[in-house]
Amino acid sequence: MEVLLAKSAGFCFGVKRAVEKVYEQTGTGRKIYTYGPIIHNEEVVRDLKEKGVSVIDSPQELEDLTQGTVVIRSHGVPEKIYDLIEANGLECIDATCPFVQRIHKIVEKESREGKQIVIIGNPGHPEVEGIKGWSHTPAEVIESVTEAENYKGSGEKPLCIVSQTTFNYNKFQELVEIFQKRGYNVNVVNTICNATEERQTEAAQIAAKVDAMIVIGGRHSSNTQKLYEICREKCNATYFIQTLEDLHLELPKTAALVGITAGASTPNNIIEEVQNYVRINF
Repeated sequence: MEVLLAKSAGFCFGVKRAVEKVYEQTGTGRKIYTYGPIIHNEEVVRDLKEKGVSVIDSPQELEDLTQGTVVIRSHGVPEKIYDLIEANGLECIDATCPFVQRIHKIVEKESREGKQIVIIGNPGHPEVEGIKGWSHTPAEVIESVTEAENYKGSGEKPLCIVSQTTFNYNKFQELVEIFQKRGYNVNVVNTICNATEERQTEAAQIAAKVDAMIVIGGRHSSNTQKLYEICREKCNATYFIQTLEDLHLELPKTAALVGITAGASTPNNIIEEVQNYVRINF
């Protein structure tokens, strides 16, 4: 069995940086917290927990802390979270991805100037919630064509449209066109990360020419879910797994080529395990 591994598979720059910052804090003797899971990968979160790193899931939990170090994950957080950390005298290590920080600055500036903010992304995703938290005017999240067509913003105020960094590029373009055709005065800022575009494009290219496609990533990882959807359109035999234990391949007898890609929160050791297993056992 020949295996075709995507060059872009695995940790992106922002995730790698955030994970390294947390591991650097382990063993220091201080109590370490992350605001939300540092990445959407249960294996990494479990390992950090064993090393004494706790996860804070809400502003209420943060308010109860009086000492310790809080690491802001790569997804970023609303502005109010920084205020809470400072008010409680906690040490803050900011591991927000620089590409996400750029969106925060855009949203803060554009909203202060009175623009209506539209975020193309997944409602409830931590990155999107963080972006909303930097807007000084009500921000609306749009994910589907129906939502874009039904959007009822003020026709007098211009819009500023940004995107979740891991959103599907083609879908982003499709939704933006709807706003433009409806006659809104739109300032569009494509904030999809280049690494996301490259990962999605490469995944589609590989899936189009293999007999089976394996997508590795956390169950709650938005960017991995999008990779799966993209690959599934090109290859019916597409499998979404979190670890090697989830791999139950039912390959056609004629299958000769298997493709592998992975989300931005997938450690290299898991990718290598899956790759080696497929090469040896099929």
